[in-house]
Amino acid sequence: MLDDVVKDKYERPILSLRITITNRCNENCIYCHHDGMVSSKDEMTPDEIYTICKIAKKIGVRKIRLSGGDPLVRKDIVEIVEKIASLDFKDISLTTNGVLLEKYAKDLKDAGLDRINVSLDTLNPDTYKFVTKMDYLNEVKTGILNAVEVGLYPVKINMVIMKDINQNEVKDMFEFCRENNMVLQLIELIESENCDEDKFNAEYHYPLDSIENKLSDMADDVRERKFMQGRKKYYINDGEIEIVRPVDNSKFCANCSRLRITPDGKIKPCLLRNDNLVELISHIRNGESEEKLEEIFIRGIDKREPFNN
Repeated sequence: MLDDVVKDKYERPILSLRITITNRCNENCIYCHHDGMVSSKDEMTPDEIYTICKIAKKIGVRKIRLSGGDPLVRKDIVEIVEKIASLDFKDISLTTNGVLLEKYAKDLKDAGLDRINVSLDTLNPDTYKFVTKMDYLNEVKTGILNAVEVGLYPVKINMVIMKDINQNEVKDMFEFCRENNMVLQLIELIESENCDEDKFNAEYHYPLDSIENKLSDMADDVRERKFMQGRKKYYINDGEIEIVRPVDNSKFCANCSRLRITPDGKIKPCLLRNDNLVELISHIRNGESEEKLEEIFIRGIDKREPFNN
């Protein structure tokens, strides 16, 4: 039932909130957007993040995802998760590059984190160095297996597909995930605002049509996640692959149920736009009432427009 959930003017329920708690990172991936750079001293505090989540819960949000940058570079990440967990959401998850996951996996689970997504585009050391500009592949793989062991289930691997870089590595990554009881998510590359768009897309963008056609032929079962942008999930030999296609995909927008918070505390109504942000954090810091903050959330939701029609 969705009676207690706020919907936008297109009748899309707001079920999930993704909060970027830092844009600091210990990697430098070639496709990273580096949205809204914020210094560490200006990042939202654990109490401010708690307040945002509390208001989100009041309007019917059921799931919280923490992201970055890399959230694990924040030394107070466990405290942040503990505070959010006290609000009793249906699901709390976190997206990380996995570099510090071995260190934090158990503490995060104990603090109330339900599951984790790890950005990992390749199992090839040379390709990993090219994409991330770092040499942490062994640490990341160890952290991933540790996350599985402590029960951050399901662990999902986010694999951004890039032309002439890793489009031929899907089979190897799928086997790694299947053998370790993890889910593979294949993500279509989004244009980066830090690169010349034409050059960037010509060089790296790889449409997922051919991969998805192969998966469709191989799958034992195919399901669609209605309230997760209409994503398709393919089940093959006891393994699971999910397709994320925000580029030129009308279903992605039509079925979007997620609102976002930027690193500098603004409501971001749409993943693919930065021209309709709504200021939030200054109102929290000025001591505005929860009722006023709820009104600001609704204002952000009212700005939601499908990017792809």
